[in-house]
Amino acid sequence: MKNNKLVMIMLIILIAITLVGAVAVVVVLKVTGTEKAEGPTIDEVIEASVDIPEITTNLAGNDLIRISFKIETDSKKAKEELEKRDFQVKNIIILSLSEKTSEQIQGSEGQTKLESELKDKINELMQEGKVEKVYITGSLLQ
Repeated sequence: MKNNKLVMIMLIILIAITLVGAVAVVVVLKVTGTEKAEGPTIDEVIEASVDIPEITTNLAGNDLIRISFKIETDSKKAKEELEKRDFQVKNIIILSLSEKTSEQIQGSEGQTKLESELKDKINELMQEGKVEKVYITGSLLQ
């Protein structure tokens, strides 16, 4: 009889400790979960972005493309560096496009790949920051 009472008391204590621990975990997750990991505002994005005006170049074939970009950086310093490297960025864009056919650039998948490729190549140049995203702002394939 006495053993059964001890086992019941120990079981109740263990369940109580488990419940208290579970409640503590829920409370901690609820409190820390309310803080959202917000990205930059649109004003901050625009302040750290560089416009690349329309570039006309040949593709790997007889096709021409007119294309313009907006490049988002992670800081104002990176933006300033990118503006100084304007000629290098244009060179990267022209060389990348000259290796592609019109079929490789058409469609959202092709354009997304181009944006990603340009981001990676431009980031290799950067010293003061990095490129977060490359946006195609205009495109005409002829």
